[in-house]
Amino acid sequence: MATATIADDLRPLHHPKSWIGKYVWSQDHKVIAIQYSLTAIAIGLVALVLSGLMRLQLGFPDTFDFIQPENYLQYVTMHGMIMVVYLLTALLLGGFGNYLIPLMVGARDMVFPFVNMLSYWFYLLAVLVLVASFFVPGGPTGAGWTLYPPQTILEGTPGHQYGIILMLASLAIFVVAFTMGGLNYVTTVLQARTKGMTLMRMPCSVWGIFVASIMGLLAFPALFVACIMMLLDRLVGTSFFMPAIASMGKELGYEGGSPILFQHLFWFFGHPEVYIVALPAFGIVSDLIAVHARKNIFGYRMMVWAIVIIGALSFFVWAHHMYVSGMNPYFGFFFATSTLIIAIPTAIKVYNWLLTLWRGDIHLTVPMLFAIGFLFTFIHGGLSGLFLGNVSVDVPLSDTFFVIGHFHMVMGVSPILVIFGAIYHWYPKITGRMWNDALAKIHFWVTFLGVYAIFLPMHYLGMLGVPRRYFALGETAFIPPSAHLANEWITIAALIVFAAQMLFFWNMTWSLFRGPRADPNPWGAASLEWQTPDTPPGHGNWGPTLPTVYRWAYDYSVPGADRDFTPQTQPPGGAGRYHAT
Repeated sequence: MATATIADDLRPLHHPKSWIGKYVWSQDHKVIAIQYSLTAIAIGLVALVLSGLMRLQLGFPDTFDFIQPENYLQYVTMHGMIMVVYLLTALLLGGFGNYLIPLMVGARDMVFPFVNMLSYWFYLLAVLVLVASFFVPGGPTGAGWTLYPPQTILEGTPGHQYGIILMLASLAIFVVAFTMGGLNYVTTVLQARTKGMTLMRMPCSVWGIFVASIMGLLAFPALFVACIMMLLDRLVGTSFFMPAIASMGKELGYEGGSPILFQHLFWFFGHPEVYIVALPAFGIVSDLIAVHARKNIFGYRMMVWAIVIIGALSFFVWAHHMYVSGMNPYFGFFFATSTLIIAIPTAIKVYNWLLTLWRGDIHLTVPMLFAIGFLFTFIHGGLSGLFLGNVSVDVPLSDTFFVIGHFHMVMGVSPILVIFGAIYHWYPKITGRMWNDALAKIHFWVTFLGVYAIFLPMHYLGMLGVPRRYFALGETAFIPPSAHLANEWITIAALIVFAAQMLFFWNMTWSLFRGPRADPNPWGAASLEWQTPDTPPGHGNWGPTLPTVYRWAYDYSVPGADRDFTPQTQPPGGAGRYHAT
């Protein structure tokens, strides 16, 4: 397998000459990673506040006059879109992708640093356009995060005037930003690995981000096209997605469009998007488990191929989101089958994580706690997904709280637990400081137990048939009093979990200035990013000479070794497992 090509380029780096060049218009992948992360977390906090407002309404209806039905629909829409696209995708790929890829493959930076910088600024522009929709007449769109036509752009839907225009424009800009970033990640992995860093020696984190980037480059164009076509329907009066339709007794002038076509385009992006978020999380949690269990990841090659196969299969399951759209039942059979097949490589990963923990020297550090928490929530969310993947069971559960419970456990809580674990794990490398361990453990336990207090009762509500996205349930006969009690409980739990996140931000901020100095490799990790000459790494990462890699990233607890880990840069000879490929 070919190794370094661009990595051998010895031309000097473009070092910044001013504070603005170093921290604002920076081309350093580490600074760009932090810019991405801070922006994603900031907009994510907006989504968190919106979810709190939704829960207040559901838990205590008719108590808060400032929450009106149209506001509630806007909160639902903006919360969903921000969390899926602007927080999780941006943070896992823009944040962790930028920080980890060059350090883990032994490169000085991304292959196209200037394009990388542009990627962040386009992302920031997308976020600002989205936020602007809160301040235009009519407010942001309340069409639901799937933005289904025709109701999305019809009068009567909140934000149909300007909010939907800004949402579609923001998504189109986001796709441009992602494309620049994704091309960088893929090219850097393929062309800028240092000597000895073969593909099968790369850590699982890099594999997850690499495959997710390729998927994004293939899936996001469908979203881009859908946004542009709907913008034309809204602004110019075309009929790509708008059928002949009358509103308030008046013909609107649309004809011949297909709302179902939009659903196909949206979910051709939307389902791979689940794995664009999940695969980096899978890779990162594999590394956290191996490092903190002091054991090589079980079945490394299977883990890598599982990532690749999951990524490929995810493009063949999109219509399982459309069972109730009126599709031909034979298509439903195909997509139900392909959905169940994708569970096989996913299950392989779960088994391998558990087998890595089996008889490992498990250190219950904070990153490990979050990794184990991920295993619980992901298995839980995966099992509930089997119900929704089956056509006959999905139909009665469709659009109920069961879907919310499942989706949040597998798509929301699980990757966020990994993100927290990853931040705690790499915080010493990024800042050179350690965080407060007691505060971090309180943060974990309140978050982990809290999310079960929130999302487990939602499965019960869904089986009762309680619909999602409703502003108020009223006194509907089939909804028993226990459903209202469950909603109150969920709201209180959500507010407690919300408060616990403030502990995290306090801990990270306080530790940045007052935390104890971190050891260059506090966890005893074998992967390359912990072998840099400086902590935090300087511009160019490696000093005058790039490292040479001799083995994989998972040499832990090797019999006869002096230490319980062997760095990737240690030459063959003595103890260690020489990974030849």
